[in-house]
Amino acid sequence: MNPNLPDGWTIERVRRASGDAEADRLSLERLVVVARYDSADYDVLEPDLILSVGGLCLARVGDEWFMGEIDVDGSVICWASYGPDLAEAIRGL
Repeated sequence: MNPNLPDGWTIERVRRASGDAEADRLSLERLVVVARYDSADYDVLEPDLILSVGGLCLARVGDEWFMGEIDVDGSVICWASYGPDLAEAIRGL
């Protein structure tokens, strides 16, 4: 069992579901932001888990999974929430 992933999930299951054999957790020691739809600004997120999957990232904030990418400085720039279901968020990749 893995307390960081949702119930029933392991990193191996993430890898199988995504088709990315190298999917893994990322350090939380980085800036994570999400773009605002109504402006060019960003809101800072405080995820409790970040997954690197297929060259993109999924960051969990509360019950929501935000999708984004790693910037050159190591921060994660997210563009939208993909909802509370990890399987659906992975399919959205």
